[in-house]
Amino acid sequence: MERPVAGALALSVGAWAVLAWLALDMGHPLAQLTMPASPHWSAANVAAVLVMWAVMMAAMMLPSALPMVHTFARLGREGAGEAPARARAFVAAYLVVWCAFSLLASAAQWALQALDWVDPMVVSTSAGLTAALLLIAGAYQFSPLKRLCLAGCRTPLGFLLGEWRAGVSGAFVMGLRHGLLCLGCCWALMALLFVGGAMNLPWVAALSVAVAIEKLAPQGPRLAGWLGVALIGAGLWHLWRLLA
Repeated sequence: MERPVAGALALSVGAWAVLAWLALDMGHPLAQLTMPASPHWSAANVAAVLVMWAVMMAAMMLPSALPMVHTFARLGREGAGEAPARARAFVAAYLVVWCAFSLLASAAQWALQALDWVDPMVVSTSAGLTAALLLIAGAYQFSPLKRLCLAGCRTPLGFLLGEWRAGVSGAFVMGLRHGLLCLGCCWALMALLFVGGAMNLPWVAALSVAVAIEKLAPQGPRLAGWLGVALIGAGLWHLWRLLA
């Protein structure tokens, strides 16, 4: 196994271990900091929630990025002297994108909690919010932007050949571009964490599997469409319950 791939895999496994610990030991003071009981967050709450989201994004998104990391490492063997640094820069830039998303997700968590639309475990308490997020995620599965980003994520070699840049800074730019493609592909599915809860490990795992299937399975785009149909159906059901 290529060293960059092994490193990214180890990072993902470590992130999953942290998530499992948070979910199984919610009484721990550090875990409690990630679940503020009110929107009046302390600085420690802000830091803990942000770290929790960043760890969760690393756990969820790195596994489906491993083929891209592997292809990048294989193509970069020629420049052996700086290849390890380039690989680290590529993965780091990818994670920077998802850390930025984590910052937005943390802000959204605070805002939704202030509106009393999610509980401290980030589970939706609003039928309207649940219906809206499901419908948005389902509709987005059929959008041109989703198809474009998913195609880029599913073809590592094509992406790298089209975006190849020299040097460590070039690798960082490539990682940013790949991270943005991944974000464009998956942001709506990640928003569903506000439906089932960020501390709900089976829900987090289910979304991770859905993302991986879309990107890696032979029939990924078709399965993404079926997922979209299911999400729209679930959203309409919640909307019907709200209006009934």
